[in-house]
Amino acid sequence: MTTTTSGTTAKSTSEDAASARPHGVRGWAADPLRVTALVLAVLAAGFAAWSGWSWYSAAQAGPPPASQLRDQVLQAGEQAAQNFNTLDYRTVSRGMRLWEQSSTGTLHDEITAGAAQFEKQIKQAKTITTGKILDGALTSLNAKAGTATFIVAVQITVTPPHGTPTVKQSRLQGRLTRTPSGWKLSSLTQAPVGAVNSGKTP
Repeated sequence: MTTTTSGTTAKSTSEDAASARPHGVRGWAADPLRVTALVLAVLAAGFAAWSGWSWYSAAQAGPPPASQLRDQVLQAGEQAAQNFNTLDYRTVSRGMRLWEQSSTGTLHDEITAGAAQFEKQIKQAKTITTGKILDGALTSLNAKAGTATFIVAVQITVTPPHGTPTVKQSRLQGRLTRTPSGWKLSSLTQAPVGAVNSGKTP
């Protein structure tokens, strides 16, 4: 699914997925093992509840101050990026549902279309991928249009069925779209070198 640095070559077939280079979400269905390093374990119910509450509260209370809105949107982006960087072969179905709940648009369509095949590949690889957001910032926010972009630094730990876990860091950039159930991820890719936070709010 996230579309979004070179991994370490593993000694066994099942470790190939763990050392794959994350190139983002788009195109994952064609080569699902490459996105094993783009996954993080968070309960789907918790994220869904937070998203719904955030949207409902905003609708009832009116537009929040600009700084508060930016914080809310960034939190949604970081959570979504974390979700897409966590996947445990033992609970892969739950992880895939979380991906679906965290995404919208074409990204969501890609995930649902290839979910069955991807789940099979992850179970065969028997890898556990865990991500941790180290830092993040919004690079743009258009409250009127309901769109935003962000960048995050994430630490990804991939644990193969045998051998030592691999830890690496990556910078990802994503796009968010506001939906009736909250801000959701519409794209996630590897951030280009030199990407910076513009700090602008159109």
